[in-house]
Amino acid sequence: MTRHTAGVAMELRHLRYFVTIAEEQSLTRAAARLHIAQPPLSAQLRKLETELGTTLVHRSARGTQLTEAGRILLEEARRILHEVDQAARMTREVGSGLVGRLALGFIPSATNAVLPPILRRFKTAYPEVSLHLQELRPNEIVDRLHDRRLDVGLFYLPYSDPSLRVHCVADESLVLALPTTHRLAHRTEVDLSEMADEPFILPARHSSIPGLYTIVIQACEQAGFTPRVVQRDVWLMQTIVGLVAGGIGASVLPDSIRQLPRAGVTFLPLTGTRGRARTAMAWRDSTESPVLRSFLDIAAAE
Repeated sequence: MTRHTAGVAMELRHLRYFVTIAEEQSLTRAAARLHIAQPPLSAQLRKLETELGTTLVHRSARGTQLTEAGRILLEEARRILHEVDQAARMTREVGSGLVGRLALGFIPSATNAVLPPILRRFKTAYPEVSLHLQELRPNEIVDRLHDRRLDVGLFYLPYSDPSLRVHCVADESLVLALPTTHRLAHRTEVDLSEMADEPFILPARHSSIPGLYTIVIQACEQAGFTPRVVQRDVWLMQTIVGLVAGGIGASVLPDSIRQLPRAGVTFLPLTGTRGRARTAMAWRDSTESPVLRSFLDIAAAE
């Protein structure tokens, strides 16, 4: 590596040799510290002085002393070497995923159980990575992955896109959310077919991603009925729970909703359906930065 200054080509090793000579005030001690013989070190010093056109070191039997030009060069050489070392360190850290920036989009329900432990582990392992977190609808996540505003996203399966890598990071059973005053709320579990004539609150349906809406519809179909919808297209899971508490209807939700207990609502395990809520992590197939790779490794370990 070479630094060009006013037509002079100074090699970094010459600067390192010079700084060591200045610090040791002796060619003999400097050579020992650098693990090279003294004659080659003296030759390198002379070459540097020739390139700069000035004397840097006065040599005597008592050792070496810097000239005025040498003192100026010492200050600048230390600064240059520090900047080079810092640049090399930062480059290694970026290349290994230790520093950088990661833009993550997620559906709100991912914070119930899936996302928090991943974030905790990632911030512990990679504290210098800047996380840019965005709570978004699933179709917005996909759009921002495609236009590179996001590096990675979390949403419910099923979803298929040849330009995205999709990996399941959580697989949950479904639970029935009932008002505590409901006739079945005292049960320890409920067969979903028993809810065939009950009013249902359904999550939002998004154009490009089936999401939780499809999971709920398919679970009901497996139980032999089409839900009687009294409220549809509810975006937030917390809002669905609030409507259940208000007696508007029942709902089918991922088991992680139990992490957010709500007065007036009972969550019961379901039988009579094979339905599962699977949360996926998606990222562009064509780009996988070191920081993203580090994040994916952490997520896979959960």
